[in-house]
Amino acid sequence: MKSTIKLISSFTLATLITACACSSCAPAPNLDEMMSKPEADFFTTMQALCGKTFIGKTVYPEDPNHDFANKKLVATVDECSDRVVRIPFSVGEDHSRTWIIRPTYQGLLFKHDHRHEDGTPDRITNYGGYSGSYKDEAVTGTKQFFHADDFTANLIPDAESNVWMMEFKPDTKELVYYLERHQKPRYKAILKLAD
Repeated sequence: MKSTIKLISSFTLATLITACACSSCAPAPNLDEMMSKPEADFFTTMQALCGKTFIGKTVYPEDPNHDFANKKLVATVDECSDRVVRIPFSVGEDHSRTWIIRPTYQGLLFKHDHRHEDGTPDRITNYGGYSGSYKDEAVTGTKQFFHADDFTANLIPDAESNVWMMEFKPDTKELVYYLERHQKPRYKAILKLAD
């Protein structure tokens, strides 16, 4: 009897561990229940770009000493599931950055994942924030603003006021990445869909 109970307990535990480990086995989230329609539409727009590569350059600041100045910028919409869109973003030969967009019940979450060459996380990584209107401009299915979250403010105190903007322009096939700090321009890149 004890051995039977022990066997059943072991089986139950193994089943629970397997179920917890298999988060991808869970049903896909219903985006319309999680967030606003413009946020859900933007996530769907990014998913539709899966496999596409955008190539461009820094357009602001016009500073030849800026770390990204005169470097080829490449963003590839690489991983696209119902739970995440990952966009590796390279600056010249530096492939350490990935933009990550996730649907959550607080809205779209945009993060910057920085890694060393060996794949280990950089000391400054996982910063970003949640979508929301900015300067009286609402988010849309092609344009989102992401306000620095508490994690970012604790990690990089100077970035507490950061607002990132990401936009896909269907007419020109451009992907725009823009950052403001203290409501002033800090960085902007424009990347065009590669043929």
